[in-house]
Amino acid sequence: MSKPKLIRITTVPISLKILLKGQHRYMSQNSFEVIGVASVGKELDDVQEKEGIKVVALNMTRTIAPFKDIVSLWHMYQLCKKEKPAIVHSHTPKAGIIGMLAAKLAGVPIRLHTVAGLPLMEVSGLKRKLLNSVEKITYACATKVYPNSKGLYDFIIENHFTSKNKLKIIANGSSNGIDTSHFSPEVITQDECTNLKIKLGILPEDFVFVFVGRLVGDKGINELVIAYSQLKTPNSKLLLVGPLETELDPLQPKILEEIERNPNIISVGFQSDVRPYFAVSDCLVFPSYREGFPNVVMQAGAMGLPCIVSDINGCNEIIIEGENGVIIPVKSVEAIKVAMFKMCNDIKWYQILKQNSRKLIQQRYEQQVVWKELLGEYNKLISQLEK
Repeated sequence: MSKPKLIRITTVPISLKILLKGQHRYMSQNSFEVIGVASVGKELDDVQEKEGIKVVALNMTRTIAPFKDIVSLWHMYQLCKKEKPAIVHSHTPKAGIIGMLAAKLAGVPIRLHTVAGLPLMEVSGLKRKLLNSVEKITYACATKVYPNSKGLYDFIIENHFTSKNKLKIIANGSSNGIDTSHFSPEVITQDECTNLKIKLGILPEDFVFVFVGRLVGDKGINELVIAYSQLKTPNSKLLLVGPLETELDPLQPKILEEIERNPNIISVGFQSDVRPYFAVSDCLVFPSYREGFPNVVMQAGAMGLPCIVSDINGCNEIIIEGENGVIIPVKSVEAIKVAMFKMCNDIKWYQILKQNSRKLIQQRYEQQVVWKELLGEYNKLISQLEK
């Protein structure tokens, strides 16, 4: 008997590669023929090679582009008619509307969409109304919707995007959990840490704040850089790890100048392996405006770092105030500055947070737990079809 087909679709291939890493192989080893779908890119080939699954390139834009979206919809519809999957499971907003609508039109019986952050939260006016409508259409076409945090679940209900009976949170949240054997302080040697610190100009006595992610406005980078510049704490560094994006939501010119000018701000760009940068750091600062369930906060925690996070979806579930980090108001320069000051000056308090950080991630978000529950959900839905 042939395996049921499962299509996983994301807008861009790096999401398929990074956000769902390992999950494709796990599902293919457990009764499913998995097909990965995303826009053209080297990362799509990487998924095929590393996960051992079939991949299909299907171009989608991240912006509103009606003509291109219709072309993408038609190609996804054709793919569904050709492959006849039992399940189409979409991630990211554009892949959601394309994947769910095409799958419904093609008669795919199980249509699943994971919500892992909503860009519309930072939009208003006519564009917000348009994005609300797109979200409602996506959920209407899906048979089940999986918000990956309690905050997103509540937001969806409050905005009447769909009914409660369509919603479910897998495990304790997160789209993919965290592999705590991979993200572990033990994987980076002391010599590696010492060498990287020398390369970056970090002194042994420096307290290092780190941010990992895209360097854009809605990640709170403008506020973070201002707060750090005002902090004026001796023997500290701010380490920025991630790509600088200039097309969507670019940083303010004065912030770019400060990053370039300030010798204590170190920007290293995109890094394929962020673990060494966590290993040379003391605290993650993640003042994002909106998230679904941020992997970087789980990664930092698994690497033993306390975290300063904004009071938003996901962040305020991973971090427990006063146990493994600090939760601060969104867009507050003053709150970031106060939290950073306490983190590097209250040594006893800092050590308590640090001791709790890794064990709380292990207890609640271990990757295998998330994978097993999602596989169980797939199998339950398949069995219901067969009754």
